[in-house]
Amino acid sequence: MTGDQNDGNGRNDGNDGNQHGGGSAVSRAEHCVVACAEAWRGDGEVLASPIGLIPSLGARLARLTFSPDLLLTDGEALLTGEDGSVEGWLPYRRHLELVSGGRRHVMMGASQLDRHGNQNISRIGGGEPPERQLLGVRGAPVNTLNHPVSYWVPRHSPRVFVTRVDMVCGVGYDRAAAAGPSASRYHRIPRVVSDLGVFDFETPDRSMRLASLHPGVTLDRVRAATGFALTVPEPLPYTRDPGPGELRLIREVLDPEGLRDREIGAVAR
Repeated sequence: MTGDQNDGNGRNDGNDGNQHGGGSAVSRAEHCVVACAEAWRGDGEVLASPIGLIPSLGARLARLTFSPDLLLTDGEALLTGEDGSVEGWLPYRRHLELVSGGRRHVMMGASQLDRHGNQNISRIGGGEPPERQLLGVRGAPVNTLNHPVSYWVPRHSPRVFVTRVDMVCGVGYDRAAAAGPSASRYHRIPRVVSDLGVFDFETPDRSMRLASLHPGVTLDRVRAATGFALTVPEPLPYTRDPGPGELRLIREVLDPEGLRDREIGAVAR
């Protein structure tokens, strides 16, 4: 058992030895993979663009299970059938049409996120020069205004979940609404997945809500690691377990080398 056994409200942390597949406990990374996969549930035939290992595993898991119509272009020979035949060709001009018409769903990272989903990947510090120069704005503004964007944060901390981002790269709900219909038409942030839980913006003012806790994590821990107040539903669910078939795909097909655990650490349930 871990020190996160109870959050003060009678909630057990789930470290009860829940097992799958030959008695092997589900790791925190595997819960994160499933949580990322759920971001694409119900999307239909859209281009999935996961950035990072765990989002990529999530997108591939979704395509192999409940979202078979997803288009994936990252990786090796993913647009082929089981017999190796080519399923389709996506020229660059068509890719741009998908990007600009809402038919793409990206899951990208965030150096900073605020309560309305404004994202920063460019710089830390508001002065000149910045305290740290990061990636730069890149495609974040275009992505967030033209199609759904979810986020993956492997290390949940108050330095990432901040009251105010140092620079807006990805546009949040408040700024999209203020800019009018041209900015909000395709703007949508379905979910944020971190190593502690799943978050969305299903609130009246489109501020961040804690949608589920990963097993083994307490509400107090999430609150302490977040730099702003979160809306918390009652009852607060846990992130769902991967089913036996999903767990087999993760461990034997998608990531047999177990690289997923290196990204956030092998925290077992």
